[in-house]
Amino acid sequence: MRTTVRLLTGIAMALATTGLAAHGAHAGDFGELEVYPSPATPGTEITVNTTACGKDGHGVGDARSLGAGEFKLWPGTHKEVAVGRFTVPEDTRPGTYGIEVRCKNGKEATGDLEVRHREPSGHVRTGVGGSVGPDTTQIAAGAAVLTAAAVGGTLLLRRRASGAQRG
Repeated sequence: MRTTVRLLTGIAMALATTGLAAHGAHAGDFGELEVYPSPATPGTEITVNTTACGKDGHGVGDARSLGAGEFKLWPGTHKEVAVGRFTVPEDTRPGTYGIEVRCKNGKEATGDLEVRHREPSGHVRTGVGGSVGPDTTQIAAGAAVLTAAAVGGTLLLRRRASGAQRG
């Protein structure tokens, strides 16, 4: 009984998910706009492309939501793909921004661009550790301490072993 209920619940959820994801294509619907790279950092050149513009492949893009203004779309190297480019302004804050394109054929396409902060790079200068290059003096001192401990341990064990046999 439980297996049947789980099976039916799984099927119902799969159908509901498919039904929610599917939508009809009608005139005036927004097409898909591919945005690359996303996520991006301020200063990155962004390339967008869409097939919504058809054979003509011309249109105007709108990236004003992140402060980049408008940009032109031109026919790309692939059949029926329009391509445009813009640069993420240096003062853009992290977040997700909507990018829109209006094609000369009257169709529109939308996509999202995620902007993130730049990742720090280089060594972190916070003290002696993995972030600083090797220091031969410290390496030699550490090796000397380990050697002294090994020699002392060996002598101690030999002394105890020889003292145990005399008695």
